[in-house]
Amino acid sequence: MIDVILAVLAAAAQPGPAANAPDTAAGAAPAPAGSALAGSALAETPLAGTLTAEPQQPAGLFTTAVEVKPILAATRANWIHVREFNGQDLLYVTHLWSWRCGLAQVKLGVNGNAPEIWPLPDCHLEEGFPNMIKEEDGLPYRSYPLGSIRQVAVELTYDDLSTESLAFGRNGQPLQ
Repeated sequence: MIDVILAVLAAAAQPGPAANAPDTAAGAAPAPAGSALAGSALAETPLAGTLTAEPQQPAGLFTTAVEVKPILAATRANWIHVREFNGQDLLYVTHLWSWRCGLAQVKLGVNGNAPEIWPLPDCHLEEGFPNMIKEEDGLPYRSYPLGSIRQVAVELTYDDLSTESLAFGRNGQPLQ
């Protein structure tokens, strides 16, 4: 059975017409090459007015909002993760990075602070898996003082410019 699943995934990952599509979103700030985002300041320049909607032609590569939105809707509880490590709270957005090709922008607000833009790495459209996270993309987390994260607000802007917002508790579960 696993062979069938892997064969389907491999077939879906073959480059198609979307391989020549434009990158994630006009104006989306990529992570600096080779940098660790942990402990660094998030981008503070708002992209309001610079985002443009991208064509929504599904190609099976999960690079558009029409393909990514149902996945992120079904996996809301995985959007963020807080981990205590080495005397710090680490706020991970690995799941969002894994579906970033259908996103134009991600904003995070910790403990009621105004949401800040979290830079997304570029999609790797030349690869069979454009959403993969490579070493040069940086690290998908930011560090905070130990025990300080109580709540995280997430604002997603998809590449069709639709939006979705959700708040999470420290345990990573969506708040009602």
